[in-house]
Amino acid sequence: MNGSIAPRRRMCGATLVELVVSVVVLSVSITGILMVIAQTVQHSADPMRLTQANAIAQAYMEEILSRAPTDPAGGDTGGPEAGEQRATYDDVNDYDGLSDQGVIDQNGQPVAGLAAWRVNVSVRPGTLEGANGQRIEVRVRHAADADFTLSLAAWRFE
Repeated sequence: MNGSIAPRRRMCGATLVELVVSVVVLSVSITGILMVIAQTVQHSADPMRLTQANAIAQAYMEEILSRAPTDPAGGDTGGPEAGEQRATYDDVNDYDGLSDQGVIDQNGQPVAGLAAWRVNVSVRPGTLEGANGQRIEVRVRHAADADFTLSLAAWRFE
């Protein structure tokens, strides 16, 4: 030995400041990613809910449009006649004011798995391009989402 001090080898590694900056950057990145995932999960059922609501509205509309435009027995009251139930509705006007809490088939039986849906029907006389008819509107909404309403409208002419 010649009495000199051996040169120090340069140590490789990260300083505390570099580690803190890395943790902050990772935290911000992960937070952003988790927010996107949460937003996606929150709205992932929207297309399915829209499709289900559309199918319900179309089923009700098909049932209504299959009926006569006015009461075949005469004496149309603009709604269901006394003693009529859904299974005996015979004209479009009988459906005015129908309000189902849960989807109900035309025989009055609840449809399994669709109890959270609400269906309201209105039938109003009107004129479309000079022709007299009835404007039928079926509104469907889900109990879990007060902001979601699907409306389906159609006209029935004599």
